[in-house]
Amino acid sequence: MNRIKVLIADDHRIVADGLRTILEPEYDLVGIAENGRTLVDQANKLQPDVVVADISMPLLNGLDAMEMLQKQDCKAKFIFLTMHKDITYAAKAIRQGAVGYVLKHSASEELLRALQSVLSGEKFISPEIADGLSNAQEQLNEIEEHKMLTTRQREVLQLFAEGKSAKEVAATLGISARTAENHKARIMTQLRLHSTSELVKYAIRHGLIASP
Repeated sequence: MNRIKVLIADDHRIVADGLRTILEPEYDLVGIAENGRTLVDQANKLQPDVVVADISMPLLNGLDAMEMLQKQDCKAKFIFLTMHKDITYAAKAIRQGAVGYVLKHSASEELLRALQSVLSGEKFISPEIADGLSNAQEQLNEIEEHKMLTTRQREVLQLFAEGKSAKEVAATLGISARTAENHKARIMTQLRLHSTSELVKYAIRHGLIASP
């Protein structure tokens, strides 16, 4: 019988290797992606049954990678494995289509349980935050503000927040440097941001990049 195929996406190799140790006895680990763009490429190529991904990853965060794959008709179930304890992150992930949300410090105890649950058609949320999830609606206002950005705008925002130049952003996205700058200017206006430092803080707050 074919084993369930799992793709891991985490930019910290030590974490990825730890997950490999947890998963390999029971699942077919088909690959490890070190950033969100590699995750999209590998998921389309390897067709995993489940993706276990971090939220904050270089080049493209896990939530936007999931959305991109959904639009490409990828059928993989997404479990996010993250350090973010804020229930707004979990609410956002579930709202966008994730079926699991596991805190990294609980991975050794909860990840296998999460996989069993989602493969049975159920959702799994780390018990540490599960109780507060149903009361998270009032905390989603900022998330809705974030959703006003297009997918391309979120891509541009993340890359600039990572410290990349307009030319580097352009090369990554296959656009001109002028278009990248125009995107940035519109984003700053739309979100009422007045400096690059405010843009970085916004990206951290929404999980687009990890805090330093």
